[in-house]
Amino acid sequence: MRLAVVGHIEWIRFARVRRVPSPGGIEHGTESWEGAGGGGAVAAVQLAKLAGTCLFLSALGADQVAGDVRRDLGSNGVELHAAERPGPSRTAFTMIDDVGERTIVTVGERLEPRGADDLPWDRLDGADGVSFTAGDVEAVRAARRARVLVATTRVLGVLADAGVVLDAVVGSAEDPAEGYEPGVVSPAPSLVVRTEGPSGGSWEAADGSSGRYPAATPPGPVADRYGAGDSFQAGLTFGLASGLETQEALALAARCGAFAVTGRGPTGGQLTASDARA
Repeated sequence: MRLAVVGHIEWIRFARVRRVPSPGGIEHGTESWEGAGGGGAVAAVQLAKLAGTCLFLSALGADQVAGDVRRDLGSNGVELHAAERPGPSRTAFTMIDDVGERTIVTVGERLEPRGADDLPWDRLDGADGVSFTAGDVEAVRAARRARVLVATTRVLGVLADAGVVLDAVVGSAEDPAEGYEPGVVSPAPSLVVRTEGPSGGSWEAADGSSGRYPAATPPGPVADRYGAGDSFQAGLTFGLASGLETQEALALAARCGAFAVTGRGPTGGQLTASDARA
């Protein structure tokens, strides 16, 4: 399968704490780690784990962090092509509390790919599936060259301006910043998915059909909730690109989200191809 991600990257530094400190407080970190994260990077690694490789079109700063990102993603089977921007790459600091919930502080401008960037956009022509997490209008239109295009509701303004048909848009029923209301994007997406964490979620199709899907059971203790939603979106992209029906694709996506919470770091616990066959 030919799969790709168009989106953003953040270099994430993690610290595990008993709880997030109150204003003015201090909390001791019991362990720390780091890695390439952000919605685009998480989705790219998840797709690479399912398909063996994934093309990733993004943007990075002109700094040492960019080199760290390239090495990290390359070691996970991701073929990264990133436009270089002046200044630093975006970073983030994430605290993981004793129930695995993540609290994130980002530093720097989110760097996104643009359709005018010198990136191999032609390789999206006829691709089986693309997951879109960030970019400009021309980047969305380039991503639409793929057979299946799945996007996040975090970029509704860009999606609305692009005016292309989305095979699916993934949002949250619990986070107002990731909500979706009918009519925001035209033409209407073929599928709208609203996640509800451990309660599963709901879906609505453009043909008027709708339903719910159950959450998958994590294969182990919850270690780190970072990246679960982005892994879910990648799993849905893979499922739809594979020709699965809606409920089957959502079941695969739910498994991706459930596996993601059991591993440390941005991509540590993600579902692999062998896991998916089990």
